[in-house]
Amino acid sequence: MLAFALVLQYGFGLEPCPLCTFQRVAVLAALVPLIIGALHNPRGWGGSVYGVLALIGAGTGIFLAGRHVWLQSLPADQVPSCGPGLDYMMEVLPLKSVIATVLSASGECADIEGSFLGVSLPGWTLVGFIVLALMALALILSAVKRQRLNAAA
Repeated sequence: MLAFALVLQYGFGLEPCPLCTFQRVAVLAALVPLIIGALHNPRGWGGSVYGVLALIGAGTGIFLAGRHVWLQSLPADQVPSCGPGLDYMMEVLPLKSVIATVLSASGECADIEGSFLGVSLPGWTLVGFIVLALMALALILSAVKRQRLNAAA
């Protein structure tokens, strides 16, 4: 997901809106524990720790992408006005205010820049986050099952 976003940005000049940028951070927050967990291959409850961390990242991404999809579905007269860019907000506002402003959304996030099979880019990102959440849940369940088998033996 992140590689595709970077190709769209640097290969095709599609600049991310603030919600897209936050979704990129959520992708990293979900992927990093999954990758580290796969490389570490922990015993016992370690796998569930990685799974929970990945699930938090994926859950955050589901929220952000869902909000983005919702914003894009609003009628034109209900779309909020465009706000300042994320770079500017990061320079002049405290982080808490930046997060609140981005989550309240701006009009630029409502623009549908592209779609595939009738689904917008945030819609596909939402699907990707759901897949990441399912992977994290599978990791948690596998670790719990392995721990129960070890305890029974």
